[in-house]
Amino acid sequence: MGHFYIGADNGKSNQFLKDIIANKYTFKTVTMDIVRVLDHLKIQSAHFVGMSLGTIIVRNIAELAMPRVRSMVLGGAVTRFNTRSQILVKIGNMSKHIIPYMWLYSLFAYIVMPQRGQRESRHLFVREAKKLCQNEFKRWYRLTTEVNPLNRYFKERELPIPTLYLMGEKDYMFIKPVKEMVAEHKSSRLLEIKDCGHVCNVENPDEFNRHSIAFIKSVTPL
Repeated sequence: MGHFYIGADNGKSNQFLKDIIANKYTFKTVTMDIVRVLDHLKIQSAHFVGMSLGTIIVRNIAELAMPRVRSMVLGGAVTRFNTRSQILVKIGNMSKHIIPYMWLYSLFAYIVMPQRGQRESRHLFVREAKKLCQNEFKRWYRLTTEVNPLNRYFKERELPIPTLYLMGEKDYMFIKPVKEMVAEHKSSRLLEIKDCGHVCNVENPDEFNRHSIAFIKSVTPL
């Protein structure tokens, strides 16, 4: 991601901060931030690994800058919001200006990862969320409105890029749409990790890394 440096600016820094917060996040702007980082580091192409909503960003990089993407590993992929998750998003959208964002984040973490074995993942989710301020959370929350339209487009348009979906077998909110996607895309395949939910890279990192590395090696020319 891009970084902002905010320093003393003869009394104008507060306005600068307001301007940053006022800018709207979109998946495209976040995607192009990453492409600019690749340019800055002089990286022509790479293998990309994404988790959860980050999988949409990886897929969008492939859409907007296909030659930069050698392969994609998409863990806990969000390829569609089902009815339950759409209701959650709408409730959150209506209450995000009233309810403290950490309450919302904690609630969503529990609904997406309800099993006892997912406690560590829930705590990680919430702990990382504490690094955001309320306004930053709202900016990221607006991205949810783009999820289904973007993914409908992605489903209809397969890219000739080797893609591995790594999903926890207990990721009850997102695994079914992934199965539907993989059934239609010849360049994609799905591996389910046993006894894992949405954040399978946290719940079973060894298995996640083993499959990811093996896949990347399998598509990398000798």
